[in-house]
Amino acid sequence: MPRRRKRAAPQVSHERWLVSYADFITLLFAFFTTMYAISTVDAQKMSKMVASMQVALKGDPSQLPSPVPLPTNGVPQPVMPRLDNLVNLRQQLSARLQRQIQQGNVEISVDARGLVVSIREAGSFASGSAELSDGARRLLAEIAAPLSELPHPVRIEGHTDDTPIATSRFRSNWELSTARATQVIAYLQNDMQLSATRLSAAGYGEFHPRVPNTSAEARAENRRVDLVILNTATSTAEEPIVAVPMPVPAPAPGLAR
Repeated sequence: MPRRRKRAAPQVSHERWLVSYADFITLLFAFFTTMYAISTVDAQKMSKMVASMQVALKGDPSQLPSPVPLPTNGVPQPVMPRLDNLVNLRQQLSARLQRQIQQGNVEISVDARGLVVSIREAGSFASGSAELSDGARRLLAEIAAPLSELPHPVRIEGHTDDTPIATSRFRSNWELSTARATQVIAYLQNDMQLSATRLSAAGYGEFHPRVPNTSAEARAENRRVDLVILNTATSTAEEPIVAVPMPVPAPAPGLAR
């Protein structure tokens, strides 16, 4: 009977650990690549986060650092107004307008848009009128003086209460609120020499009240003009200024070129 040949014992590979090690290194490389990708700072998103923190901290931006735009892939980012400019501006305006603030004619606050200087209708406009009073002109001059030293865009927002209006000039509160905003812009541009490229107007009528229109006092609080000095996040989100070339008129027929 033939003898069975013994099978050779399988050889143990001492390099099997290299497979697991290679998988581990691959996963580690993928992990650090992902971490690097998500660590890139988006200046605009950072500014929005700072603006949200302002509101959470009850409108006190002095507790927050200023967002600094960072270069992305070697491309320089546009220089935006710093948040601490609005902190200094708020302090200046609070000091300059102290009497008007104490009398309740002006209120200065901070929200997600930036610094808001709210001017009550009383003493600034006659009822149903868009003409600036002498007191309103003096008040706007006090506001415009420190504004002229800053680059921030300024949006003028007109607001009314919910009392319907129908006059020979204004058929609705939309028209009245927009007319008041544009009157303020005209004064800031023509008399205070603020650049027109920094200014914009909006009329909200009775549709953005601060408080419900349930009493005469509440309606008086809603009738206002807001000067919104836009912060970095809002300025970035605004539509950029594009220079539009003026068309060159064609020469009249028969004239030599």
